[in-house]
Amino acid sequence: MALNPKKHEMPTQEPSVRSCNFNEVALGYTEEIAIAEANRCLNCKTKPCVAGCPVNIDIPDFITKIKEHNFEGAYESIAKSSSLPAVCGRVCPQENQCESKCTMGIKFEPVGIGRLERFVADWHNENTTNLPKKPDSNGKRVAVVGSGPSGLTCAGDLAKKGYEVTVFEALHTAGGVLVYGIPEFRLPKSIVAKEVETLKALGVKIETNVVIGKTLTVDELFDMGFEAVFIGSGAGLPNFMGIKGESLKGVYSANEFLTRSNLMKAYIDSPNTPIMKGGNVAVVGGGNVAMDAARTALRLGADKVYIVYRRSMEELPARKEEVEHAIEEGIDFKLLCNPVEILGYENSENPRDSKNGFVTGIKCIRMELGEPDERGRRRPVPVENSEFVLDVDTVIMSIGTSPNPLIKSTTDGLEVNSRGGIVVSEDGLTSRNAVYAGGDAVTGAATVISAMGAGKTAATAIDRYLSK
Repeated sequence: MALNPKKHEMPTQEPSVRSCNFNEVALGYTEEIAIAEANRCLNCKTKPCVAGCPVNIDIPDFITKIKEHNFEGAYESIAKSSSLPAVCGRVCPQENQCESKCTMGIKFEPVGIGRLERFVADWHNENTTNLPKKPDSNGKRVAVVGSGPSGLTCAGDLAKKGYEVTVFEALHTAGGVLVYGIPEFRLPKSIVAKEVETLKALGVKIETNVVIGKTLTVDELFDMGFEAVFIGSGAGLPNFMGIKGESLKGVYSANEFLTRSNLMKAYIDSPNTPIMKGGNVAVVGGGNVAMDAARTALRLGADKVYIVYRRSMEELPARKEEVEHAIEEGIDFKLLCNPVEILGYENSENPRDSKNGFVTGIKCIRMELGEPDERGRRRPVPVENSEFVLDVDTVIMSIGTSPNPLIKSTTDGLEVNSRGGIVVSEDGLTSRNAVYAGGDAVTGAATVISAMGAGKTAATAIDRYLSK
């Protein structure tokens, strides 16, 4: 039977329907579609796709089990390497990682590895109630700072080896950026909660509302009897452009906007949370977070949503699938444009608002692409006398985040780089003995799967250190 040259399409909600709700956009493969897609896999002996996976999932093995209708076996294969399979199947950029190495992709479309991973994890969650058993304790304790993807991965890998792991989360819900940074329509909160429950069954303890660096310090964690610490606190410090008007009311960082929407449940019917409703919105930036913010604003009732990005569509860093979904939903892309000022007016009726007024628009300048920069991308150059104004009521800045300086400022001897990222060796060890770090706290904002890979690497190093 001839191989299908194209991967099977992912069923989705219709754009006109989904743009008005927060239900998951992608509906997932059926068993029939999953088996058909799995049969596209060539089962290469060299397994090039595995080399493209930051957590080294045995991809041909789990796909073979799908072909055999052994869906639980496929889940068990994935779970050997990944603590968050249902998450990874939804939000990882497989097109740049495992799928980019797929042999099928040389002549045709690569196998839909991410879609198959999601199918397997969802099948397990829907058909299996058994939780893993807690391994016998080895008596050694490890503290993990942050319950995002790097922290949960590190915690899960160590728990499987018998370590007594406690995860300290600053907010009131475990999951970190998986809960507060990714919208419900891309990653439902129930999926993250299920993954967390699986880790708890392995013996991982979760302590919420604990801000390391304030509630407790890293040194105090050692005083409490922890023998190693992993810092996976993420990159929650938003970047701004430094242009006039950024202090106006109606200007958000994407981090704040998505956190309000997610943790304060602005996505439910009749929410009781202070966040925008109606009006026009400009989202500045072109990454996945910008797409999330724009599509969230649309679902919260915005009349019109613009993406303002200084390069062209070819340079847009967001996942192709997310960009396509945004376009289908009616997001207006203002490409080769860059903000130079946020416009506003004063509200003289309220003295408390006399300093910072309200947004009325965003002034932009058109750009053209010049010579490549140090990363090979053509540098955007302003076009003279090309300014124009978008009439908007809300501006969301999505131009990246940096690691929060709190842990560095309260931990002696912890080296950081010029961007505020914690400096680590190849195995995640910091400049402090027995203190490891990984994920966005080290690299700045990056992908979920790269953070998971860092957590996995650090867990291996911690086990090696504590097993001496």
